Amino acid sequence: MRCTREKLAAGAVVALLVLTGCGGSGGSGRSSGAAQGQVPAAATGSLEDLAADVNCKPNIQTDADEIRQAICTNPDGKFVLATFATDRGQREWINDAKDYGGYYLVGRKWVAVGDDGVVKALRGKLGGDVEVGADHHSHGGHSG
Repeated sequence: MRCTREKLAAGAVVALLVLTGCGGSGGSGRSSGAAQGQVPAAATGSLEDLAADVNCKPNIQTDADEIRQAICTNPDGKFVLATFATDRGQREWINDAKDYGGYYLVGRKWVAVGDDGVVKALRGKLGGDVEVGADHHSHGGHSG
């Protein structure tokens, strides 16, 4: 059994989610179709290209053939930006990382991970689809 770089990198996202406090954001604002606005076609390019598109200087954490991953901070907030060599590698990484919660903006061979507000802001610039990870912290604990 081998531990892939994708799994290791997914673990690094967990650390960022803990740092930025995502996973348990208070509001339960469900987005209806009205709030979508115009979303551009999903961006493509290298990690540096994508970072430039959202005005951040990437702090590279993982630089490998299969995956490149950086921590970015821009006026919208702090997030992880990752690019992948293959679609399959990307999907495996997302599936592993989503177990820990958080919000994922998914493009063609790239992912941005951050809190809800950051991901929405990034989507306005990069396009892509939003996926939400499992949130182990909230158990729907209100009765009424």
